[in-house]
Amino acid sequence: MFLLKLARTATCSVLFSFAAFLLLHAAQAPSPIRFELKKISFRLENDETPAKNAPETMPGGVAIFDYNGDGRPDIFFTNGANIATLQKDSPKYRNRLFRNDGNGVFTDVTDAAGLAGSGYDMGVAVADYDNDGRPDLFVAGLHHSTLYHNNGDGTFTDVTVKAGLDAALNRPDPEYGPLWAVTAVWVDVNNDGLLDLFVVNYMQWAYSADPLCGFQGVADYCSPKFYKGQPNQLFLNKGDGTFQDVSKEWGIRDHVGKGMGVGMADYDLDGRPDLFVTNDASYNSLFHNKGNKFEEVAFEAGVALVEDGSFISGMGLDFRDFNNDGYPDIVFVALNNQTFPLFQNTGKGEFREVTTQSGMREPSRQMSGFGAGLYDFDNDGWKDLFVTRGHVESISMPSQPVDQYNTVFRNLGPSGKWAPLTEEAGLSASPAARHRGCAFGELDGDGRIDVVATALGRDAEIWMNRSENSNHWLDIALRGTKSNRDGIGARVKLVTKSGAQYNHMTTSVGYASSSDGPVHFGLGADSRAELIEIHWPSGIVQTLQDVVADRILKVTEPAH
Repeated sequence: MFLLKLARTATCSVLFSFAAFLLLHAAQAPSPIRFELKKISFRLENDETPAKNAPETMPGGVAIFDYNGDGRPDIFFTNGANIATLQKDSPKYRNRLFRNDGNGVFTDVTDAAGLAGSGYDMGVAVADYDNDGRPDLFVAGLHHSTLYHNNGDGTFTDVTVKAGLDAALNRPDPEYGPLWAVTAVWVDVNNDGLLDLFVVNYMQWAYSADPLCGFQGVADYCSPKFYKGQPNQLFLNKGDGTFQDVSKEWGIRDHVGKGMGVGMADYDLDGRPDLFVTNDASYNSLFHNKGNKFEEVAFEAGVALVEDGSFISGMGLDFRDFNNDGYPDIVFVALNNQTFPLFQNTGKGEFREVTTQSGMREPSRQMSGFGAGLYDFDNDGWKDLFVTRGHVESISMPSQPVDQYNTVFRNLGPSGKWAPLTEEAGLSASPAARHRGCAFGELDGDGRIDVVATALGRDAEIWMNRSENSNHWLDIALRGTKSNRDGIGARVKLVTKSGAQYNHMTTSVGYASSSDGPVHFGLGADSRAELIEIHWPSGIVQTLQDVVADRILKVTEPAH
């Protein structure tokens, strides 16, 4: 009997030790998503003043795009200016273009490219608007925006006047004064094969040398409620290098807001691209494309307000299917105590908010976000959410941390839950900051999506994706023929043994930023795609079968 008890005791001890080992191993297991910090010699200058002018809190758009066609994504940063004059009167205010030379080397080619800029710039939108095979840049700014044409020889030309955009963008609007453009999206609203330009405007503002707002006798940034809003703008591409302002005819000018972000997707799958706009401390806008005009349907679709009915500071967003049901969903970010709302597309022309049941509400209540992007960072077949975080400096809310770390929310798949990863993902390797813009792309071509982020008064951050797993991936690089050359607006369905997932081509992601690159899919354990189905903006449906993974697949739109 004694020996039996001893054996039982020994067995229990071994089992306990083994269980403790498993728990310890689990606690020390590497994060499924992991980033490594790299620095780049760019500092975001916002020219903060004692008077606390509102634009000082807002710049920071960044773009990832291959400007010279060498297959390596390059980086473009927008930058501020002298807040009093709105002029770049010092070299520190220059916008910057960095050429990707490979092996982690980025070379400043701003001067050679002619992209230093002249005003207080906010955001950037990338696309090949003239279908010549070279990505062009629209830079949105404070009372001045610029369209740059890519010349194909490493240089860009300011064609704002030539394109017929200068009067509408850079001269005071007769009703709303000088326009403050935060961001823009390239989208073919009428499916004619030519990319049109939708510009998001914020609010009516004029410089003041004296504080306009304060708290307990100390100067502070004014609430957006202090200012009047402005309407957005839509410019149709005429195909001859010029654009026509159709904001009124298409029903855009009738809706005044305080726009901060814009996303493009065909949410009802009717073949026409729709637009979602976040507004600061106001109702969001959902512009449903009717073919020759937009109707604003945010209330009918359930996305005008968050679930508790309050106004929040809607910032950056992504308009993309996050639950793999084929219908584009919406996620955007806001300030502390306002959550990061998740709107799930029901497939019936409306959305339902799932912020609480998804597990997003509680962790995001403690965070302030500006940029947001839905990408599959661990290539498991489910899009995750990267958020650039940082508050608006405000003395009226001393309990709110202004400087914050970025966070990635891992999509836990069929459960519909999200898990926040900050330190676990390596994102505390850089000091907390007031982060703003973010752009996404494969900077080193290893099939893992990397991130470039900006922060006010700080050096930019490059977050190289070092997630360790054996998951497969597939990038689909689209080339339109009847559709616009970038294939913007094309919907892609990909099927593996594990099931189907969906994505679409757009460069408008995050806050005031742009990500131009192949449509990315993580495939998990599957090493090939059984089926790829592409719905081009032209209406052509293209099908590919049995496609090997772990590569960039170049697809050209067929003639019919």
